[in-house]
Amino acid sequence: MADQIRLIKKYPNRRLYDTQTSSYITLADVKELVLESGTFQVVDAKSGEDLTRNILLQIILEEEAGGAPMFTSDLLSQMIRFYGNAMQGMMGKYLENNIKAFTDMQAKLQDQVRSVYGENATVSQDLWAQFLNFQGPAMQSMMGAYMEQSKKMYAQMQEQLDSQTRNLFSGFQFPGFPPPPGFPGEKNDGPVAETTPPPTPKK
Repeated sequence: MADQIRLIKKYPNRRLYDTQTSSYITLADVKELVLESGTFQVVDAKSGEDLTRNILLQIILEEEAGGAPMFTSDLLSQMIRFYGNAMQGMMGKYLENNIKAFTDMQAKLQDQVRSVYGENATVSQDLWAQFLNFQGPAMQSMMGAYMEQSKKMYAQMQEQLDSQTRNLFSGFQFPGFPPPPGFPGEKNDGPVAETTPPPTPKK
């Protein structure tokens, strides 16, 4: 039986109430649920509006305000520029696919660590450093595969955008550019049918 979604209610006083434990929790507790890959949903206690994304963004904001931010100012500026852009929807999917590919790669590395150091090995920072020192070539190979997959996803995204652009403008004729085949009003270069002038009436 699949686990039910853990429901968390948010009240006007900004307090979060966990309906599973029947207790109030903090944003740090929600972060722990994320780290444990728990399935949950945050809703407004009064309106029932889904606030899960808002809470996750709030967690990210607190993490970025800490001592080791993940996103640079340049990256954040680039992301902001994509809002309202024609590429916005595609870029969201592109980033999602890239993060999934990177997560899969990390999972493979964790499996290799366990195979070398034992199933119950604690994957600490020092252990990662030792492992990567011995597994340099394998790491480079996996990173190369990840980058290649990333390039392919971007190429597919670009092809889709080009195709949509061609379809959008295929019905328009611009000055100085030849119309597409079959365009209404296109000049017919085939043989012109001869017409017989009407007979001259007799006087």
